[in-house]
Amino acid sequence: MRCIDEQGYHFEEWLTPAEIAGDVKQVADRIRADYRDKEPLFVVVLNGAFVFASDLMRAIGDDIRCEVTFIRVSSYFGMATTGRLEFIVPLQQVVDQRDVIIVEDIVDSGLTIHQLKAHMRGLGASSVKVASMLFKPSKLEYPDAKPDYVGREISEEFVIGYGLDFDGFCRNLDAIYKVKK
Repeated sequence: MRCIDEQGYHFEEWLTPAEIAGDVKQVADRIRADYRDKEPLFVVVLNGAFVFASDLMRAIGDDIRCEVTFIRVSSYFGMATTGRLEFIVPLQQVVDQRDVIIVEDIVDSGLTIHQLKAHMRGLGASSVKVASMLFKPSKLEYPDAKPDYVGREISEEFVIGYGLDFDGFCRNLDAIYKVKK
């Protein structure tokens, strides 16, 4: 088991690259089945979801016709949420009458997804679904933010790697690491 230290915390490998690839394939298979005859718009939440989104798009392949766009929001600093959503890079794509799939790295309290879903519906999206690599069901505060497609459920540990950061660092790790208590 690989371990790393970051900002005074010790992290141990939780998901290997092979396990992550299996989870991504499972999410892609479900999306392909649900959107076979549709043209969804994938809205990738930056910065964290870019790694998952890249692998997810390749796993979906050419089985469905789709578009990809990006939005950047923030509600975290360090290991804690600030409680408010800040739009850093707003949506540039028209979503009116589109099937939207929001791609996120992790859903915990659900604040970001709750607000993003409302935002997409307000812009006229026909449907809004969520694909998340990780989901912390015990932390969910907004029931409408529960992801429709989940790579893996996780308990309350803080995780880094595979796009998930610690104050901007560690996104480049090929595995996902949990903070060791």
